[in-house]
Formats: sequence, C-alpha cells, structure tokens
Amino acid sequence: MTEGSGQLSFDAGEGTAFPAVPGLFHIADWLGPEACDEMLAGIGSGVWSTELRRRVQHYGHRYDYGRRSVTADARTAAAAPPLPPWALRQAERLVREGHMDRCPDQVIVNEYLPGQGISAHVDCVPCFGPVVAAISLGSACVMDFTPPGGGEKTGVRLAPGSLCVMTGPARYDWRHGIAARRSDPDGAGRVPRGRRVSVTFRTVLDPA
Repeated sequence: MTEGSGQLSFDAGEGTAFPAVPGLFHIADWLGPEACDEMLAGIGSGVWSTELRRRVQHYGHRYDYGRRSVTADARTAAAAPPLPPWALRQAERLVREGHMDRCPDQVIVNEYLPGQGISAHVDCVPCFGPVVAAISLGSACVMDFTPPGGGEKTGVRLAPGSLCVMTGPARYDWRHGIAARRSDPDGAGRVPRGRRVSVTFRTVLDPA
C-alpha cells in the first residue's frame, strides 16, 4: 500500500479486511506479548496529560483538541517531545511492512479505563495524512465504525497487540468510536474491560 493512494494492497492471510468498511484493515496479533509489555513499559515512563477525561501522551506534534490543529514549534510550552525509541521502532516497522509509505511523525497515546470511551469521529482531515494506524495494548475493546450519513454500525474487536489501519473511506468518510461502557458483547455474553492503551500513528500535513 502507498500512503498517497490510501488503498490497501496487503498479501492475503496477513490480516483481515472488512468489506463493510472499505479501507479498513486489521491484524489481530501484530505484536506479541513481550513486545506489548515493552511498549507499555516505555509508555509508563512518559508524561501523561490530564487535559481530557482520559490520560493522553503526545509525541512529535501536539494535537490541540479545541482548535483541531497540531503544532511542531519546539519553542512553545505546548510543544510535544520527539518520538521515543519504542514509538520509532513501531513507526519504522509500519513503513517496512508497507502500511505507510513514510515514517509517521505524530503519535498520540490514549489510556482508557473501564467505563471510558471516545465519541464517534473522523481524525482531523486538514491535519493528518491518508493513513491512520493504531496499536491496541492492555485490555481488548470493541470499536464501532459508523457509515457516512449514519446507519448500522460495524463493530471490530481490538485485541491486545492488534493493529488497525484506516485508509480511504474508513479514514475519511466513516466515523469510529468506542462506547463508554465497562464490558463489551461477545456472543451470548459480555466481556469485562480492563485498562486499555491505544497508540495511534499519523503523518502531519501542515503543522501550525
């Protein structure tokens, strides 16, 4: 896949494409348990922001949720630190495996405790490039994808160590979100959530 095209061209068997959500690709076990633990340890040594109801970390460029913009000016108090080694390793792997055609330069880490979620949204179109890749760590959860104009949602289970790549319509037209609840449906029952950490990699188009 090339980032400029925003289309997927992965080999069969590497993961799962979702015909109901064009441009969405998911690899359930992209990271093994040891790699997940290593990433969580690196994230744990970082500085958390409590500007939202959930804790977040910004690297490369800080995203301003109010202005819906990014900044890269290292002279400002709001500047984000550079990508740490644990993030650079995964960023380089994303390029090496063809998920992105240039190294992502912006990373946001989100921590979700049981009962926390994020409203359905499209990642800032003027801010970020045509590929958004997210790694899930800790607990699993279900992410809902809502089609343009509303309608029936498509739920995707994001397991620990999984990679979710959004391109094309999944990136630009479909909204994605996580319901604020303490458990997720699983067949005939429900699965309790634990602490989940997501790491989202993007390329910045025009930093302010």
